Amino acid sequence: MNGLKDLALRIGVAGMKILYAFLKLLPTTHKAVFLSRQANEPTLDIRLMTDYLAIRDPSLQTVCLCRRLQPNLSYVLYTLRQMYHLATSETAIIDGYCIPVSVLTHKKDLTVIQMWHAMGSMKCFGYAMIGKEEGNRAEVARILRMHKNYDYVLISSFDFLKDYEEGFRMDPRTVREIPLPRADLLTDRSLLQEKRHTMEEQYPRLQGKKNILYAPTFRKQSGKRDEEAIQTLVNAIDFDRYNLIYKPHPNSKLLITDPRVLTLRCPNLEALSIADAMISDYSSMIYEAGLAQVPVYLYAYDWEDYQGKRELNLDLAHDVPTLFTGDAQEIIRAIETDRFDREAFQAFTRRNVRIPATSCREELAKLILHQEEL
Repeated sequence: MNGLKDLALRIGVAGMKILYAFLKLLPTTHKAVFLSRQANEPTLDIRLMTDYLAIRDPSLQTVCLCRRLQPNLSYVLYTLRQMYHLATSETAIIDGYCIPVSVLTHKKDLTVIQMWHAMGSMKCFGYAMIGKEEGNRAEVARILRMHKNYDYVLISSFDFLKDYEEGFRMDPRTVREIPLPRADLLTDRSLLQEKRHTMEEQYPRLQGKKNILYAPTFRKQSGKRDEEAIQTLVNAIDFDRYNLIYKPHPNSKLLITDPRVLTLRCPNLEALSIADAMISDYSSMIYEAGLAQVPVYLYAYDWEDYQGKRELNLDLAHDVPTLFTGDAQEIIRAIETDRFDREAFQAFTRRNVRIPATSCREELAKLILHQEEL
């Protein structure tokens, strides 16, 4: 079966290369194309950059092609649109693996920038996961030239350089220490306060109590154990004093049906603006919480099993300066007594997300506009 799939991939790549040879005959224009499969609409990072670039260089055309991967004919047509804009743009910005970016041979005047979608480094990815349960087969990675053709790779801190070298197998000289654009907003205290007021107006039940945000990582196979762990957490909360906000991962289908819990499928920025404390587990959202100065507690009820399924770049139990436990009641007691070392967690955040003197948007704009030396 794998042999047939690999053959189909080779045929598909060969067809793309033939078509792309003709598309490259089209003239290059002053254009930047953003390609993402994280969502079916531009992410906050992409929106921030297109808005910033419109001010920075009004003559630059920006195109956003954002769509989750789907194995159907419509996605094939969408891939053709990606190829057209790659052939006619000066710069391509991606936030994950993109098939046409990696498998095709591009014009010399196309600059490809990889701004990986996760803030900081948490889980192993790319080549570091080859042959693992949640990774690709080596032959698939070879056929699809996984993570090739990058001129620049953005990283939130050079402390993660080894992790990125293992995941991308790229030349370390291509790496630039520029966190994701949304870091600019997460460190803006006045903006966070404005968003909190907006959220309170939109959800009046969040007023008058402290808000605990529960934002777990995505689990491919959620089951009864997860449901029981969540219910244990819910039962540990004094709802006379606290609200519980559940922010599921965008890919998660795990629901909390308890009417006392408010489920919000909103951007991280909005969720963190309303949070007085955040409970997570193995999610890189902990770095964003650190930027927003929200106390973080790690609910690791399935730590032993999770380690066997997904390799991490951090030893969460020892490297993150916060409570790490599978005991829901202990976490709630820590929140109630404000047991959290803010100074240590801020130092942890600063090491892992290094905000530039200008702004993340400005430093990325320099790369997009080919002005890195300015």
